[in-house]
Amino acid sequence: MVKRLLCSLMCITFSICCFSQQTKTVDGEYTYFVPENVDLEKAKQIALERLKTQLIADEFGTTISQSNSTLVKNSNGESEVDFLSIGGSEVKGEWIETIGKPRFDISYEKDILVVRVAVKGRIREIVSSTIDVKSLVLRNGIEDRFESNSFKSGDDLFVSFQSPTSGYLVVYLIDADQRAFCLLPYQNMESGCFPVEANKRYVLFSIKNASPELKPYVDEYTMTCSHEQEMNQVYVVFSTNSFVKAIDNKHDEGLPRELSYDDFQKWLAKCRARDTNMVLKKTTITIHK
Repeated sequence: MVKRLLCSLMCITFSICCFSQQTKTVDGEYTYFVPENVDLEKAKQIALERLKTQLIADEFGTTISQSNSTLVKNSNGESEVDFLSIGGSEVKGEWIETIGKPRFDISYEKDILVVRVAVKGRIREIVSSTIDVKSLVLRNGIEDRFESNSFKSGDDLFVSFQSPTSGYLVVYLIDADQRAFCLLPYQNMESGCFPVEANKRYVLFSIKNASPELKPYVDEYTMTCSHEQEMNQVYVVFSTNSFVKAIDNKHDEGLPRELSYDDFQKWLAKCRARDTNMVLKKTTITIHK
């Protein structure tokens, strides 16, 4: 009996070692030659995301898929292959936490805008399939055909969500001033996260589409813009394991509860480090006057 128990423990230990996920600290730099139709703020974001993808790919490699995501450019008879066009789902890892703040250097070379970025952070190897959730940002409509990442001031914001498994959900919006607003769970809900059922499509921030028991709690949102153009980010965070939102506060009656961007990132990094089932979907939206 003792031998059998010892053997079982050895097998369990071996399995854990085989399927444990590596976490590493990485840093690097990337240079982005910006096309004329891309503004500076968007260029900075593209450069940073490409650098993150490159660092993950360099450390853990990529997964070959059937879709062709490699971009080949031809200039003056010479071909240039851009491997950084691979989607985040194709690299064998994920970005967990940015250490410090990214450093940007903006310059012009032969009238071309050049963005150089350097970043340091922690990445984690993906050794098993992540949960394939569907999350869409919607503008002025609750059907998936209203998906958009371009808003005008006064447009209504909705998010559709569906998961193959039951779990828990939170949604945050990061505005142009680097404030993190908690959109879900709704402000009058006492729970720290929003439970979702498997295979059920949810339309968030719509009283009309909410179930009767949720209607009294639902917050609806209209996008606004203080400048000619602003960029916001919508973070949809889901896990099969129960978790709670970050500590936040109410500062303005017309706005959701909020916390600083740095505090939000610290909360998110801790949650993702502890929970390998956590899925993050991040969508950048542009708001125009």
